[in-house]
Amino acid sequence: MVKNEILQSYLSKNNSASFPGNLHLVLVLRPTSFFHRTVTDIGFRFSQDDFMKMPVVMLSSITDLLRYIDENQLTSEFGGTLDYCHSDWILLRTAIESFAVTVKDIAQMLQSFGTELAETELPDEGKIIENLLETHTEKYRKLKDAIRSVSKEGRNLLSSLETTGKQDDAQWDIKLDWETVERLLAQLRDMESAFDGFFEKHHLKLHQYLQLLRYEQSFSEMDLCLEHLMNQEKEFSTKVSTLAQTEQALKRMDSLESNAQEVMSRAQILILHGHQLSAGHHYAMALIMQRCNELRHRCDTLSTALQSKHSIFLQTHQLLLCLGQVQTWCDEGAYMLANQLVDKSQSKEGAQAALRDIERFLEGAPPNLNSGPDILTIEYEAVLTPQLQVSQMIQNRQACLRKLADKHVRPIQLVAPRPENPPRSKSPLFSPKHGKVSTDHLRCFQIEVIHDFQESRSCVAYSVDGDDSPDLLKRHVMRELIETERIYVEELLAVLLGYRAEMDNPTLSGLLPPILHSKRDVLFGNMPEIYNFHSRVFLQELEGCLEAPERVGACFLQRKESFQMYECYCQNKPRSESLWRQFSDCSFFQECQKKLEHKLGLDSYLLKPIQRLTKYQLLIKELLKYSSDCEGTSELQGALTAMLDLLKSVNDSMHQISITGYKGDICELGRVLMQGSFSVWISHKRGPTRMKELARFKPMQRHLFLYERALLLCKRREEHGDGIDKTPSYSFKHCLKMTAVGITENIKGDVRKFEIWYSGREEVYVVQAPSVEVKMAWLNELRKILTHQQKLKEQKDVNSFV
Repeated sequence: MVKNEILQSYLSKNNSASFPGNLHLVLVLRPTSFFHRTVTDIGFRFSQDDFMKMPVVMLSSITDLLRYIDENQLTSEFGGTLDYCHSDWILLRTAIESFAVTVKDIAQMLQSFGTELAETELPDEGKIIENLLETHTEKYRKLKDAIRSVSKEGRNLLSSLETTGKQDDAQWDIKLDWETVERLLAQLRDMESAFDGFFEKHHLKLHQYLQLLRYEQSFSEMDLCLEHLMNQEKEFSTKVSTLAQTEQALKRMDSLESNAQEVMSRAQILILHGHQLSAGHHYAMALIMQRCNELRHRCDTLSTALQSKHSIFLQTHQLLLCLGQVQTWCDEGAYMLANQLVDKSQSKEGAQAALRDIERFLEGAPPNLNSGPDILTIEYEAVLTPQLQVSQMIQNRQACLRKLADKHVRPIQLVAPRPENPPRSKSPLFSPKHGKVSTDHLRCFQIEVIHDFQESRSCVAYSVDGDDSPDLLKRHVMRELIETERIYVEELLAVLLGYRAEMDNPTLSGLLPPILHSKRDVLFGNMPEIYNFHSRVFLQELEGCLEAPERVGACFLQRKESFQMYECYCQNKPRSESLWRQFSDCSFFQECQKKLEHKLGLDSYLLKPIQRLTKYQLLIKELLKYSSDCEGTSELQGALTAMLDLLKSVNDSMHQISITGYKGDICELGRVLMQGSFSVWISHKRGPTRMKELARFKPMQRHLFLYERALLLCKRREEHGDGIDKTPSYSFKHCLKMTAVGITENIKGDVRKFEIWYSGREEVYVVQAPSVEVKMAWLNELRKILTHQQKLKEQKDVNSFV
């Protein structure tokens, strides 16, 4: 309750502003003195409009007040028992409000500092980052001190409220204040915990960024050092011709290896440091591990190159030593043989003495020449040639001398021998034949087609034991088909990732010739398209046929059109092989092969699609062998026919790409249906031309290409290239549009001949096939084309009539 003086000031104002809550009842205690009561009544009348919406009760005494309010809620001056000190209450409320304001200020400071941390841009200099770390840590410590101070203030206030609350548990206001302070303290603890976590993450990120920056700087410096050493190694020429040059090169190589060893030791320390950073869950773990791998690769490459070059110099040094010893020995041997007088060797004693001289000379041969020829061939083939020449001379002389020493030879008249060979220099090392190393033993290793183990197996002819049923044998063939398909897909993927994709790898760009960047599609053809078809479609369909082999024929027939992509691959194969032969020694391909751990080169894997295409028909034949009169046999037979037709089509298209001189777009002629060589006579209705053609008694040899829309006549030219590189070419001569072609199937005199006439017999081509079977095959295909064209023409006439 309020006193009368205060009530008048309340009544003079808007009640909604004076009382924060909703007023339901107003109790007015009138003063006891006449003057004060009169003033109160007057003031109430002036403010009566403010209380029109609520009931007002006028009380004459404190006793009347106690009827409405319990005495426990009234202070002693109103006749109640509530122990209340207004000054203490004001101090307490002030302390609580001050604590709340401080907590709010702390929250704003934390939010401001958090925003500053979040918006901090990371610089590229280590010193600036260190200063940032120090500044942020100092601000963090100051904020922590402020939080601790406010927390201590809140705990003291809470303790004071708890002490007051224990004296009188019925004081509701104290309980509410205690809950308010406790809530503020809880908010402060939550803010402190969240702030600690945020700052810890920020501090860790900044610290790791500083670590990464220093590691990148160390990596760049180390990379420059290793690159400098690699350049020194590459500039270190292995071309030495004398022993002194070799020894000097070995000293320089030792110095370079010493420097490289010191740099690579520092690189190993840097790699170890990178692994430690990664083990500490660094946010840039992937980048750090990449740098470690790059350093390790560079160190391995440098070490291998240095070891290889050092080994070359050591072998060269040893070889030059051996060459010097061999040259001296050969010179002495040739001199000794030249000085042995023939007349003294005719007697037994003379021959024995000459033999002893040769044996003593052989005992003093250089140690490396005591090895067998096979070992010398492997180690020092250059040394072997002069040594064999002199050794053969000595052996021949020994054989002659032994014959003379073993039997008595009658004296013969000495005749000056006529030299059979022109004079030669003292040392056989300077013979014109010296240094010519035979490479005949290498020629037998030429490989035309290379297969891996799985692909080298011929299609297995499964033997039928007592318990093996045809169904079981079909499952064996199916398992082989699926397993080899999986291996084929894996090999294609290895080539595409290990070679084709690596062409875009910046770390290998220095090893790749620039011209190959734009020739990738020539080298690999449409292998990506083939891989996508087999990995995403065909392999999955084959795996679905494992338990139902009868469905595999339909699987091949369903995808018959997709297999036409092999035709494009095979047409590109000659260009691919030519490109490979030009760059097969490129370091890029060797590095990729080393990474893939392939025993065979890229060219062997580029043959895989062609080998796989020929494998299918063999496996289908095996399935047919065990599928007689079974479900799916007709589909299998159709699949075999389709694959054989595909092989024939591929072979035909391979010939097509060698056609030269055709002016138009050969693709407009449609697909190649057949091709082959024939004897052809040509006659024309036109006079001069016809006489010229009739004068030709011998037929012309022409290679015919039958397309869906035309027939091309070409002349086969000489094959170009050597050995397996020979490729025929076909010079274009005539083009007959199938819309103007007619045929005469039989000609008297030769069952192998038939006629192809053009433009109403304006031109007639008499064609002689190699056999009747070839003739019938061509006629069947020509009939199909002509029948199909006749149907199209009739349909066109009907449409135009309608």
